[in-house]
Amino acid sequence: MAGSLSQLIPLLSPNAALLAVSVIGDIVVGDPVYAWHPVRLVGTMLTRVEGRLRGAGLDGYGGGVLLFVALATVSIGVVATVLLAASSLSPTIVWLIHAFLVYSLLALGDLLQQVWRIETAVRRSDLPPARLRVSALVGRDTDRMDGGACRRAAVESLSENLTDGFVSPLFWYVLAGLPGIVLFKVVSTMDSMVGYKTPRYLRFGWCGARLDDVMNYLPARITWLVVAAIAAVLPGYSGRKAWRVGVQQHRLLLGPNSGWSEAATAGALERKIVGPIWLTGVQVTDLWIGDASDPPLETSGDVVRAMILAVLSGLAVAAVGSALLMCSN
Repeated sequence: MAGSLSQLIPLLSPNAALLAVSVIGDIVVGDPVYAWHPVRLVGTMLTRVEGRLRGAGLDGYGGGVLLFVALATVSIGVVATVLLAASSLSPTIVWLIHAFLVYSLLALGDLLQQVWRIETAVRRSDLPPARLRVSALVGRDTDRMDGGACRRAAVESLSENLTDGFVSPLFWYVLAGLPGIVLFKVVSTMDSMVGYKTPRYLRFGWCGARLDDVMNYLPARITWLVVAAIAAVLPGYSGRKAWRVGVQQHRLLLGPNSGWSEAATAGALERKIVGPIWLTGVQVTDLWIGDASDPPLETSGDVVRAMILAVLSGLAVAAVGSALLMCSN
């Protein structure tokens, strides 16, 4: 047992070179689409385990905790077993599997591709496909969105998910290696599938939702700081507003974490985002995030600047993470 553990630790530990390769692959290529994608497998397993727990009458807080324990144990166990088996074949195979797993669990490239597809449709004045793509990113009515609203929703989603789609998994990888990033993705998947405040999931999904808040807490604030720092040195951006709007307006958005990167992005771009939101035909809010004196985000140039900001912020976080790993070795 001790021998297996001593073999596993270096296989699962974070590696600066592997992280760099994974980040470049994610941004350049985007999220890989394949049947055995780890997040897809976790989602399938979650559905099956949830059914069994509910069938046993465990549909409250305890059932949600058991769901987390089962998913985390199996997911980390499978990764450890695969790498241990690969180590008996070749160090190169271990390296490739490790890098491919990290690459698969980062999502900035995929977010950028989705935003660009929306922008391309809006540029063609082809709103139906733009609205359809927006509906895959945000949970609101899209049928009355014009081009500017589609662009704002795309940038809003990009800035929010910069944290939980890229900075958070990278943070947990640097801190705890493959177990850290896998555990984060388990929690993130639980939050997206069962973390709802509905009668069915209010208690059962509580564990996943609260763990997601905890695991994104520090990364969300790191993202705010990095966005402000990048905006401070880029021509045409405002680091001062990114800092100030982040501090003043992050609480206006739901949850303890998502508002930091969204508000910081609005301030950095010197554009207001969000705007009127409709759900099932009813306007539920007319909230604008950003400096009151700034215009709403509406143009193609605004979207391009938001994408540049996201990429440079993500690369900055990755560079710091890699440097920390190199210094720790």
